[in-house]
Amino acid sequence: MLSQDGRMTITELASRVGLSNTPCHVRFRRLVRDGFIQGFRAVVDPSRMGLHHVAFTEVKLSTTSDEALKAFNPAVRSIPEIEACHMTAGRFDYLLKVRTEDIARYRLVLGERISSLPHVADTSTSVVLEVVKENRGAPS
Repeated sequence: MLSQDGRMTITELASRVGLSNTPCHVRFRRLVRDGFIQGFRAVVDPSRMGLHHVAFTEVKLSTTSDEALKAFNPAVRSIPEIEACHMTAGRFDYLLKVRTEDIARYRLVLGERISSLPHVADTSTSVVLEVVKENRGAPS
């Protein structure tokens, strides 16, 4: 319930789960303490922020040695346009979700930042035409 509405009060949460406030609050604090709840944030609409372009970039490294991964991982975190980075098994090594203002900005980020990351051998891009479903923590 909290993943859908993080601003819900303990009283409302207790009512929905059938507990009184005190045990609900104790359980809530335990979920935070034990890392089940990692934090709270505002979910913003990227298009309202001028970020209309989304691309998924497949990245193939020249090697997947421990040294290469230790160089690539922190470097990819330094690029703010990269919204998500997942190491994968298959025909490429990483899948990046890149959000920019437009295709021109994406081309610049790809050419100057992503392609020059440590050990990048090849990239392939798929451009998002329409978002059909995306769970970003906002109510559906």
